[in-house]
Amino acid sequence: MAERNEASTMPVVNARIYPSGSLDVLSREEVARLKDASSGGLHDLLRRCALAVLTSGSASDDPRAAQELYPGFDIQVLQQDRGVRIELIDAPAMAFVDGEIIRGVAELLFAVVRDLAYRAIEFDDCAEEQQDSEGITNEIFGLLRNARLLQPADPNLVVCWGGHSINRDEYEYAKLVGYELGLRGMDICTGCGPGAMKAPMKGANVAHAKQRRTESRYIGITEPGIIAAESPNPIVNHLVIMPDIEKRLESFVRLGHGIIVFPGGVGTAEEILYLLGLLMREENADVPFPLILTGPTASAPYFEQIDQFLRLTLGDAATSRYEIVVADPAQVARRMAAGIKRVRSHRIEHKDSFYFNWSMTIPLEFQQPFVPTHEAMASLDLHRGRKPHELAADLRRAFSGIVAGNVKEDGMRRVEEFGPFQINGDPDFMLALDGLLQAFVAQRRMKISGQYRPCYEVVV
Repeated sequence: MAERNEASTMPVVNARIYPSGSLDVLSREEVARLKDASSGGLHDLLRRCALAVLTSGSASDDPRAAQELYPGFDIQVLQQDRGVRIELIDAPAMAFVDGEIIRGVAELLFAVVRDLAYRAIEFDDCAEEQQDSEGITNEIFGLLRNARLLQPADPNLVVCWGGHSINRDEYEYAKLVGYELGLRGMDICTGCGPGAMKAPMKGANVAHAKQRRTESRYIGITEPGIIAAESPNPIVNHLVIMPDIEKRLESFVRLGHGIIVFPGGVGTAEEILYLLGLLMREENADVPFPLILTGPTASAPYFEQIDQFLRLTLGDAATSRYEIVVADPAQVARRMAAGIKRVRSHRIEHKDSFYFNWSMTIPLEFQQPFVPTHEAMASLDLHRGRKPHELAADLRRAFSGIVAGNVKEDGMRRVEEFGPFQINGDPDFMLALDGLLQAFVAQRRMKISGQYRPCYEVVV
């Protein structure tokens, strides 16, 4: 039930909706936590995540834009004898059709409430346990299981990484790769936003329709700092909100059976470094996990520069864990299908589950949240002489800090108050890093629109 509010500068509605399925009931304690507007409560987080979902499809990557457009928006979760009621105040009218909330938007909204309610209780109850590596992995398992994403089916889930700000040729190419994957019965998991996160889902959706596949999964994995800047794209039909970027990254690796990387910016570089940091560890040397970097012909120089940066910093050994395929969507899909077959055989041989990658060793230093303060960014150890996986971990943190300065409210606020983050290390590393970042800026991979103002300074 919805009614339009004409007093706002943007079209808004007030609505009352009743969740179903996994949100039939919440405990009184869960509801109380979601309503708690104090500094330690979850209401502000709920409001920001809900607004991001209700503006699904937005072209902006400014986390403050939606809040400025809908300053009066609020959400209340109410417990009733017969279930849960969600009340929306001054909600974006774009989420409604003829007074009814769009069904897909409603499902994503329920996912937000579900994940934050689970976080409010489960995480607090096992806070001490989560301090070690096994506890954090169990926490991630619990969140994914609560979201009903752990399905004991044959491996077929391909994670697609890439930038939210890509050009039209790259978008169409990513869509073609998704189409080829879909024809081969593969589902898609991305960071849930626009650009390279939407395109493969869109292509797979068409292919699944051609193959008359009706139970397809288009999974979006996000976290509170990102979702406001990268609202879920309309194709996502399973959304899960992880507590932080590190748990988001681990979720991709635990849930997926292989990863394809399309052109992107600092967030994509962060993801590549995270995964290579894991794959280059001795404990993971024999764990198959296909990783393909791909794009159209015009993007070949982009991948050459990424490849050169990885060789310089991590060594030639890093290149053995990925392959680069240019301008051949069908070959990408064939190579990924072959890689997933090896994953399946390995899981059977080692009695590992198809739906959660327990075999991958992910140490605590890859799991602990990195808070990109100016002090933390300046103290990153980006020097020669370190083990490749250790250097990869700190390089990942450097890129993570730039992502925060670009699109996350906390990071943007720090940069506005104290100036750009400073990054320093070995001179040749810094020259290569500066060149890579300047290329991202020149290719407009940092922002969807508007003039980009760097949030970083590379000290060469």
